[in-house]
Amino acid sequence: MSDAPVLSVVVPVYNEEDCVERFHRELAGTLRSMVETYEVVYVDDGSTDRSLELIDRIRSLDQHAHAVVLTRNFGHQLALTAGLEFARGAAVVTMDADLQHPPELIPRMMEEWRKGALVVNTVRTDTVDAGPLKRLTSRLFYGLINSLSKTPVRADAADFRLMDRRAVEALRSMKERHRFLRGMIGWLGFPEAKVEFAAGKRAGGESKYTWRKMFSMAADGIVSSSTLPLKAALLLGLAALGLCALYAVYVFYMFAFHGVILIKGWASTVLLTMFLGGCQLILLGVTGEYIGRIYEEIKSRPLFLVKELRGPHR
Repeated sequence: MSDAPVLSVVVPVYNEEDCVERFHRELAGTLRSMVETYEVVYVDDGSTDRSLELIDRIRSLDQHAHAVVLTRNFGHQLALTAGLEFARGAAVVTMDADLQHPPELIPRMMEEWRKGALVVNTVRTDTVDAGPLKRLTSRLFYGLINSLSKTPVRADAADFRLMDRRAVEALRSMKERHRFLRGMIGWLGFPEAKVEFAAGKRAGGESKYTWRKMFSMAADGIVSSSTLPLKAALLLGLAALGLCALYAVYVFYMFAFHGVILIKGWASTVLLTMFLGGCQLILLGVTGEYIGRIYEEIKSRPLFLVKELRGPHR
């Protein structure tokens, strides 16, 4: 990597035809004014619109821009992973193409890197497009994952960050399929710094993070960061067993000391049966989730497949 640039910027792209050219103009303007050698690695994550065509246009006008074309849509976290595989810089910034991650923040991130931070995270102080429900669910998610995981994940953190080459190589050595990069990078334990920013409106198009994808990412974050849900399922089963024991003691007490036989309580019987059935289903569901992850891992399939490299990658 003797000819490696000082800075690589990895940008996953999925159906961003409305904003990718504007994004590149602003990004390139920032990079030209701050660093001598750089590259921009666009990862086309199976776009079905004109995104790849526009990336090729960008490449024809800017020799610093390259493209990694994936065979299909693998998802945001794996697209970032693919970009990190081909980024060559001493420092690597990952960011989205919708301009909610402002390029003008990169000089501040580079300053923190030069001061010795091997990971520079950005933290959102506000998000213009986020409604009350999304803010609430975000707080609940980070509260839950930090209560379960031994490695804390900073609330309102974004996948807009800078990593030193050492951190990138360490992350590349982690091959798990269900990836929650915010938790994985925190697990590395490298010296970190943070830069705060306010996320503005998208430059165009619509957010690709649907509620379904956000739920899936939350599940990946929780399951990949901790085994406590398995222990919680065990505790739930023990609690249910304890309640059953208490109810048995109550029935015996009523019969032994009051001569009351609790036979006609069909409502309590049905409710107890439903409660126990629900506990069993929760236990099976949590266990099945972990077993499913094990199944996915032992197949050892590639994390992603590259259809084509368009640029001087090695």
